[in-house]
Amino acid sequence: MNRRLILQAVSALAFAGATTLTSAQTATPKRHKLVMQVSDADPAKWNLALNNARNVQQDVGASNVDLEIVAYGPGIGMLKHDSVVAGRLKEATDAGIKIVACQNTMRNQKLLAADMSPVAGYVPAGVTELMLKQSEGWAYIRP
Repeated sequence: MNRRLILQAVSALAFAGATTLTSAQTATPKRHKLVMQVSDADPAKWNLALNNARNVQQDVGASNVDLEIVAYGPGIGMLKHDSVVAGRLKEATDAGIKIVACQNTMRNQKLLAADMSPVAGYVPAGVTELMLKQSEGWAYIRP
């Protein structure tokens, strides 16, 4: 008799655990936030950053992640409308990846919005943008 009660109790606990696991699996997925720094003029670095962003979207689901790539210093040249990665920038923004240029760098390099890819957004200061995002809990990567 005791053995039967123990088996029933174990079965009940296993069922409750399975029910809890199932409801946890159907819960809303965690929203992730990732900011990337690209401050190099190297097209390979830009392609790496764009590949990393796409891979993150594929791994966690594009609707479950906010992605932003911040360009400043020499890296801002890849945001020009005639850069070798211009086509990839459009693909990335079409996929929901935000790409922003540092206006301090633009001013120092005498670049205007007309020089930049039409998909680029702008922030007053790239380093400050990275700092603020990290203070808001965004993960940070520099490919």
